[in-house]
Amino acid sequence: MSIQEIQQNIVDEFSMFDDWMQRYEYMIDLGKSLPLIEEKYKTEDNIIKGCQSKVWVHAELEDDKLVFTADSDAIITKGIIAILIRAFSHQKPQDIIDADTHFIDEIGLKEHLSPTRANGLVSMIKQLKLYAVAYQTQLN
Repeated sequence: MSIQEIQQNIVDEFSMFDDWMQRYEYMIDLGKSLPLIEEKYKTEDNIIKGCQSKVWVHAELEDDKLVFTADSDAIITKGIIAILIRAFSHQKPQDIIDADTHFIDEIGLKEHLSPTRANGLVSMIKQLKLYAVAYQTQLN
């Protein structure tokens, strides 16, 4: 499934909820299904800078596709990174680099987060794309 198709699925899922309390609950549930990072990767190098909470992300290349694992010490943040990983994991690095993140605006996520969490969201996207750039460079 392409990044665009996954993003559209996420938009469709969020549109089923009437209010933001339901959407937050859904994000918390998504966080519980996050592919968890191994303890050995919970290092300072894997912490996303610019997040109020601690968020660790690890990336590996499998069959020319990036596979992300992550964890966070905050439940909402864990839900946010779970959404991003769902959109970008198991995709080719170049596709991640080229992908836009309009679906974040479509589900209204940024406007319903505190300014510090919204900054953290931007930092998470940036970090996932930086991993993609690094691995794309290795593939060339």
